[in-house]
Amino acid sequence: MTERIRVGALSAGLGVLLLPVLVAGRDVAVTARPTPRLTDGTVNLGSAPGEVGHWNTLRGGALMENAVALNEFIVANAEDVDRVAPFKPWSRQLFLERQANLGKDDPHLYCAGNGGPRMFDTPYGIDFIQDRARERILIKIGWSRRWREVFMDGRSHPDPDVLSPGYFGHSVGHWEGDTLVIDTVGFNERFWFARKPTGIVHTDALHLVERISRPNYESLRYEVTIDDPKAYTRPWTASWELPWSESEMVEYLCAENPRGYSHIVGPQ
Repeated sequence: MTERIRVGALSAGLGVLLLPVLVAGRDVAVTARPTPRLTDGTVNLGSAPGEVGHWNTLRGGALMENAVALNEFIVANAEDVDRVAPFKPWSRQLFLERQANLGKDDPHLYCAGNGGPRMFDTPYGIDFIQDRARERILIKIGWSRRWREVFMDGRSHPDPDVLSPGYFGHSVGHWEGDTLVIDTVGFNERFWFARKPTGIVHTDALHLVERISRPNYESLRYEVTIDDPKAYTRPWTASWELPWSESEMVEYLCAENPRGYSHIVGPQ
């Protein structure tokens, strides 16, 4: 990103009058810091040694195939619902009911896990710990101090008959160039996997493929493909970017901060 500001030669007589204007417009190149890397050249998705920071998920995006106007967490125009995702009739109806109810029944409001794309759009941040010795990546979740484990040792998913469904599923990953690709299955249905728009539906057949990259120091790009044949007519994709925050994640425990969400009367 480059911002151009022009500076011209100043005459002695005009300098006092023109200097503030011209200095405000002088040519300054602002260049994003390069992508940090580990000693083996792998992209470092987390903090550099000796530094602190996290990805600001409060600035996350909405889980939609096509961008539509939102009123906070609610689709602003009813005619845009079919642009959000390729719903099947039953999942479309359930999504509309959850929207009409203003998301009051969202299990996340009562401290359920924030699995899937939701962890990349939940306040209090995320960070990555790349544990090369154990061939895994841990994703630290600031909200309620949780974590997600991604196995990087080449293993496959367990047989569905022995896989215990959970909020974060079973994740295996690998690198494609500078992009981390995570394949996840094994979700339960006891949470809503999107914060915006509220009420996006999934089933126990949910299969996610996430592509995570760090094009520069300050940006994390997140792309997710949702494949849930029980809820949608075809796979679909959403993406957004997160900014880097050079501060520690604050401690937040959901169990200490429940509210009377059943009394919500509007998106504001």
